[in-house]
Amino acid sequence: MVEMALVLPVLLMVVTGILIFGLAFNNYLLLTEATSVGARTLAISRGETTNPCATAATAVYAAAPLLVAANLTFTFVLNGTTYKGASCSSGSSTTGAAGNLKQGASASVTVNYPCSLVVYGTDYAPDCSLQSQISELVQ
Repeated sequence: MVEMALVLPVLLMVVTGILIFGLAFNNYLLLTEATSVGARTLAISRGETTNPCATAATAVYAAAPLLVAANLTFTFVLNGTTYKGASCSSGSSTTGAAGNLKQGASASVTVNYPCSLVVYGTDYAPDCSLQSQISELVQ
């Protein structure tokens, strides 16, 4: 019984740490897949919208319902022009961000999401942030 009393706290800490790391890794996999869906949506939205960033962000939100949407931050690079945030509205589908979606050009989506590695009140990675970046050719 004494041995169990000595080993149990350490064992619980290790098991909880493994669980927390597994949850963070799951969030990373969700983020990567959702970013891929958003990039594919962006790549095929040429000429269909005046706000391609919002279209891609909406696809990311829909593909990752288990992530907190308010914590996702976006950066889009359309044909060499960078747009920060989930919106990059244009006046028409041929100018601004929508105009930068040129067939054969590169469209890149970067999504950041904060991670939490808190085990029993101690944050082992306070500046932890998950990031996924996907580039696609515009169709």
